Amino acid sequence: MLKKIIKFIIKRKIVSLIIALAVLGGGYGIYSLVFKKGEETVYILARAEKGTITASISGTGQISAFNQIDVKSKVSGDVIFVAVANGQEVKTGDLLLQIGSRDAQKAVRDAQTNLDSAKLALEKLKKPADTLSILQAENALAQAKESKRKAENDLQKAYDDGFNAVSNAFLDFPTIITGLEDILYKSTISVSQWNIDWYASQSSTWEQQKTDTYKIGVNQAYTLARQQYNKNFENYKAVSRTSDAQTLESLIMETYGTAKTIADAVKTSNNFIDFVKDVMTLHSITAPSTVAAHQSSLNTYTSKANSHLLNLLAIKQTIEDSKTAIANADRTIAEKIESLAKLKAGADELDIQAQELAVQQKENALLDAKENLNDYSIRAPFDGIAAKINFKQGDTISVNSAAATMVTTYHIAEISLNEIDAAKIKTGQKAVLTFDAIPDLSVNGEVSEIDTIGEISFGVVSYTVKIIFDSQEELIKPGMSMSASIITDTKQDVLIIPNSAVKSQGDSHYVEIFDGPLASSRDRQGFVSDKAPRKQKVEIGIASDEFTEIIFGLNEGERVVARTIFPVSAKPQTSLSIAGFISD
Repeated sequence: MLKKIIKFIIKRKIVSLIIALAVLGGGYGIYSLVFKKGEETVYILARAEKGTITASISGTGQISAFNQIDVKSKVSGDVIFVAVANGQEVKTGDLLLQIGSRDAQKAVRDAQTNLDSAKLALEKLKKPADTLSILQAENALAQAKESKRKAENDLQKAYDDGFNAVSNAFLDFPTIITGLEDILYKSTISVSQWNIDWYASQSSTWEQQKTDTYKIGVNQAYTLARQQYNKNFENYKAVSRTSDAQTLESLIMETYGTAKTIADAVKTSNNFIDFVKDVMTLHSITAPSTVAAHQSSLNTYTSKANSHLLNLLAIKQTIEDSKTAIANADRTIAEKIESLAKLKAGADELDIQAQELAVQQKENALLDAKENLNDYSIRAPFDGIAAKINFKQGDTISVNSAAATMVTTYHIAEISLNEIDAAKIKTGQKAVLTFDAIPDLSVNGEVSEIDTIGEISFGVVSYTVKIIFDSQEELIKPGMSMSASIITDTKQDVLIIPNSAVKSQGDSHYVEIFDGPLASSRDRQGFVSDKAPRKQKVEIGIASDEFTEIIFGLNEGERVVARTIFPVSAKPQTSLSIAGFISD
């Protein structure tokens, strides 16, 4: 009975285990189905398109109870003309004062010249290469190839001359080597000893140390010259005039080295004999005639060895110069080929874009110069009364001086801006004004005055900006709260992209783009890619609340990453209760 009970319990546990594994497997399958989606990074793209962009600065303030404004000068100089009298009625744009503007006019002329020059350069860049330019480039390439051929001919001639020089050298080298051997190691002075030993014995009694040093030097120099000569001579016999360039050059360099070694051996021997002879003369010993014969032979050997050495050195230098000329010619040929191909292909797109940017910069410089010139003519900013003209002809006026006081019947709004925004505001800029008390009303206006000295409150500097209305609205009352959006810049037909697509890194800006095609995602609106987008450096211009101007770095129609949706890391809390798994 007990055995049956145990078997029953074991059987129930096995069944429970199978059920548990099935539940776990099913749970993992459900988890995979639910949460595998969303593991892909999705990129929302936007196209770079041409459009109009308007940059603005916003501020809040109140309608002023006063309608008096000081018209301030933006420049300094001498007043050359006063156009109105005190109390005279004027219209918007009427001239009040004229300030001498010779330098400003010159700046406009220079800016116009620079712009014309930049436009000509752009047209020249876009224009296909003319026949003369292509012919000149082809001639330059031909000259480079001719220079290479000449250098190659010079190198071949140097090899020929070098082989001749080697052959001439080996006409004299055997005589020199044999003559040295006879002078040093024959017994022509004394039958009982070699000549070198006889020479040493003549001076060793008085100059033992120097004599030994000279003798050792002579032996070593001769031995080295003999060894190098023997090796060089064997190589010379194995080479012909028709051997390859590397073999000929190696032989020439080796023979040059042999000539140096032989010349050194002759010089060392001559020095030794001169030393011995000086010692003998000092001690009144008469040298036999053989010594003079030896010195005469050594002088001849010296002349011949040096002559061959100079010839071989000149050929060695010619070979090196010719090789350098060939290498330089190869570089020049490659450069001329590339230059000719570029000339025929026309200007590079990046070069054109760079020059177009230069034209745009010159246009901006001209506009700035013209605006600066306009500042020398102080004009009425609105319709009203020129209540007081503060300067007369001949007076010197300074920047921010109140040139005149104007009174108007139109409303004036006063807003406060921080120092960063105030630096971007100029008189004459247009503005749109809205009112808390009149939600459906918006009025156009124009900046008429900017404080030159800011007010500091709790460490923050602010400047008051006055805006005069373009029209009179009866619903607007003094003291009303209002908001103003001042348009600081407007550009038409420029390349723009969403602000979210522009990213910054230090002082530079970049966008993210894909080089290849993107696969459309089935689960969400956007695109997926196995590869991350690359950074493309761009130069930006003005920006609005939505868009940013791209001056350089993108072309119209290119797509940029406006937003990136990263995978959702979902971690579900799964609770599995298996009754009877452990016990039943």
